[in-house]
Amino acid sequence: MAPRPTWQGHLKLSLVTCPVALYTAIDSGGDVHFNLINPKTNNRIKMITTDPDTGPIERSELVKGYEVSKGNYILLSDDEIKSVKLESTKTIDIERFVPAEEIDRIYWDNPYYLAPDGKLAQEAFGVIRTALEQSGQIALGRVVLSTRERVMALEPRGKGILAYSLRSRDDVRKAEDVFGGISDAKPDASMIAIARKIIEQQEGPFDPDAFVDRYEEALKALIADKQKGHKTVAAAEPEDTNVIDLMAALRASLEGKGEKPAKAPAASKPEKGAKAAPTKAKSRKRAAG
Repeated sequence: MAPRPTWQGHLKLSLVTCPVALYTAIDSGGDVHFNLINPKTNNRIKMITTDPDTGPIERSELVKGYEVSKGNYILLSDDEIKSVKLESTKTIDIERFVPAEEIDRIYWDNPYYLAPDGKLAQEAFGVIRTALEQSGQIALGRVVLSTRERVMALEPRGKGILAYSLRSRDDVRKAEDVFGGISDAKPDASMIAIARKIIEQQEGPFDPDAFVDRYEEALKALIADKQKGHKTVAAAEPEDTNVIDLMAALRASLEGKGEKPAKAPAASKPEKGAKAAPTKAKSRKRAAG
């Protein structure tokens, strides 16, 4: 069955316009979903919308409210919300082209597929897609999705266009708020060297088939076992990963990969009259270099 579009409208590059459809690139159909069940009756629980004063109420009678102060709301009907129309409500107007590396990865949000909507759109869509491909850049436009105007980053993908919604600056927290308490002290150069060796041993191509949701797979296995009438067994607790001796843990990790690290040479006392050894900070800097 063909997927249903999330949005339908037009793609516009200057005076060139064509009908397009936007499809979510994420398929969550295989995810494990649970319903709330009353174990005494095996009935599925229904969530009923209720007014604390008058009791249950039909959803069709409800409107949206924006809280302007504690307990005070501005009420908006669906028709009033739909009356707020921008050009981006029905048109993705390409405004700018930028190199992909200029967009910080923290701003990339949800992926979509953008395709021509109908046979008459094929030619104009192909012109825009091919010009975008030859530019080697990312096209930026805007579109209204779920009552929010979002910036979309467009790039060629196969015969179509991959469109990523981008988060706004207000959506992203400042890294300093979280990283501010991290120490400025430089790690030990010999420990870094061992860690880099471990990284080299684990290098390889990215294979999305190798990264499955193991927790979801375990849930599916649990459900299958219960269907067969098997008694469930509690999973073992993960081992404590608290590291006491970091150097010992690094060396053990490297040895576990089949290679023994060379021992660091013992420090010797300088001969009489010799220049003093460089400070610890300078030694680390040289070792890192």
